[in-house]
Amino acid sequence: MSTTVTHEPHTPWGRLIVAGIGLAVVLSVLVLAFLWPTVTASVKNLPIAVVGDAATTSQLENALEQKSPGTFDFREAADRAAAEQLIETRDVYGAIVLGASPEVLISTASSPVAAQLLSGLAPALQAQLNAAVAAQGIQLPSPIVVTVTDVVPLASTDARGTALAASSFPLVLGGMIGGIAISLAVVGVWRRVTAVLVYSVVGGLALAGIMQGQFGALQGSYLVNSAAIALALLSISGVIVGFVSLFGPAGVAVGPVVYLLIANPISSAAQPYQFLAEPWGAVGQWFPPGAAATLLRELSYFPKADTTFPWLVLAAWAVGGLLIALLGHFRNTGAATRAALEVAEAAS
Repeated sequence: MSTTVTHEPHTPWGRLIVAGIGLAVVLSVLVLAFLWPTVTASVKNLPIAVVGDAATTSQLENALEQKSPGTFDFREAADRAAAEQLIETRDVYGAIVLGASPEVLISTASSPVAAQLLSGLAPALQAQLNAAVAAQGIQLPSPIVVTVTDVVPLASTDARGTALAASSFPLVLGGMIGGIAISLAVVGVWRRVTAVLVYSVVGGLALAGIMQGQFGALQGSYLVNSAAIALALLSISGVIVGFVSLFGPAGVAVGPVVYLLIANPISSAAQPYQFLAEPWGAVGQWFPPGAAATLLRELSYFPKADTTFPWLVLAAWAVGGLLIALLGHFRNTGAATRAALEVAEAAS
C-alpha cells in the first residue's frame, strides 16, 4: 500500500518579496507618523500675558524676543486679575506681572511643559530687575524677589499630569476597537448604529470611572466627563461603522489611517499645540483625539474656559459617522431593490 505525500503550494518568490517590501513601508510610515510631531516640535508661539506700563512691558518683550526669537506670543493684560482671567479661560498659558511685586504666573494644569518654561524666567527676570535698580543707584532694603505662582495647578492625584496626557491614546484605541468589532460582528446598519451607541455610552461611564475614580486623572463632574468620553468614542467608532456600511470591509481602514496615523500624533495631548509645526497643531484640534484631549483638560481644570469648539468637533464627527452609515444603508437597500426588479423583469 503506497502513501501519497502532498505538498502545500509555495508562495511565489516575487509575491514574497513584494509583501516584505510592503510591510517595511507600512512600518516606516508608522514610525514616521508617531515620531515626526515629537521630533519636529519646538518651543514657539506660546501665548503669555504681560502686565505693566507700556514702556516696561515693551522693554521686557523686546528682551525676551532677542533672547528667544519666536518663543512667546505676547498678550497685554491690564492688571494681575486680568492676566489670571486669561489663564483661567485658556487664552494664555501664563503671565509676567511687573511692578512693585513682580511675579510669574503659571498653570501646570494647562501644560507642565509650558509651566516649567515660564518658571525658568523668574531667576533671570529677578537678576535683571535688581541690576536695573542698582544701575540707577537706588538702595533697596532687600533685593527684589520674583515669585512664581501656580494659578491653576494639577490635582495631587496627578501631580505631573502624566495620567491626563496618557488618557488620549486609550480613547483612540477604544473608539477604533469598538467601531471595527461592531462592524465585523454585527449585521445590519440599524443594529450596528444601536450597538455603537450603547458601546459609547457604557464605555464613557466605565472609562470615566477608571480615569477619575481609580487614577484621579480627571476632575470635576463625573457625568459630564462620562459624556465627553462617550462622545469621543462615538466620534471615532461611529465613523468606522459608517464607512464600513458604505464601502464594506474596506471601510475598516479608516480607523488606523485617519485616527492612528494622522489624528493621534497631532492631538497635542502632552504639549501645547502651538509647539507643533504649523499648521498641524491647529489642524489636530479639528480631529477627535485632539478635541477630546482639550475638552477633558478644560472640563477638569478650567470651568471658565469656552468648551464649545471641542464639543462641536466631537459631535460633528459622531453625527457625520452615523449619517454615513445611514447613507450606506439606503444605498445598499436601493441597489438590492433594483437588482430584484431586474431579476423579476428578466423572469417575466
